Amino acid sequence: MVEILQEKLPQEMLDERALPGVQPLGPDDWLRVDDAYAAQMAHRRSLIAARRAEVYWQDPGADAAAREVLAQALKLLTGLGFEVSGGQCRCPDGQIVPLDGDAPLIVLGQLVQEDICIMDKRGDEHVLVAACLCFPASWRLSEKVGRPLIGIHDTVEEYDAGIARRVQRLFDGVQVGRPMWRYNRLWYDDPDLFQPRSTLSPRRIAPGEAEAAYQRAERQCIVRMPESSAVVFSIHSYVVKATQG
Repeated sequence: MVEILQEKLPQEMLDERALPGVQPLGPDDWLRVDDAYAAQMAHRRSLIAARRAEVYWQDPGADAAAREVLAQALKLLTGLGFEVSGGQCRCPDGQIVPLDGDAPLIVLGQLVQEDICIMDKRGDEHVLVAACLCFPASWRLSEKVGRPLIGIHDTVEEYDAGIARRVQRLFDGVQVGRPMWRYNRLWYDDPDLFQPRSTLSPRRIAPGEAEAAYQRAERQCIVRMPESSAVVFSIHSYVVKATQG
């Protein structure tokens, strides 16, 4: 069990409004650096090195979109404490990451705290075509790759046909330069960020606030890429002591 905690959740994630509560987002605000950056990134880089097949997947046809996502992210990093030059990036924790020679999402996965999923329109639905997912919250990447939105959420009881239509309209309608975001909050008894769970396995989720030791939250952003029109679904994970929510 690896315990990596933020001091507190962002204020905008303490709102008690009904979820999913999708809201507009500033065009450059889909990547963030917080107080757990160094510890989270050490964990991410270790997972990418030791368990790459579990945390990364890409459809062969998604290479152009993946390269675009990395390029768009790099444009934002200098404003977040990164130094990009000479084919490499110095991160806020002092680590230097080469920017070439590997898959774009593997590179990005060693730079930012966010997990990155790329969704591309195939027929009438957006399909998961690439991802670097180091911090799954009780799901497994291998069971979701290549699947459309409704297939990805087929184990979520609340995800009925009505919600599926609304989510698909959201992915269809998100515009370049006008991303959207939402959040979720769950009670956990295990703080580990890497929790790949098969659909047949129980989640490590406490039944309620009184019984939980930790609160886990995800800041999820939906971002349209300007050239490929692919949609990025980014996930910034927070774990705090249950009393610090």
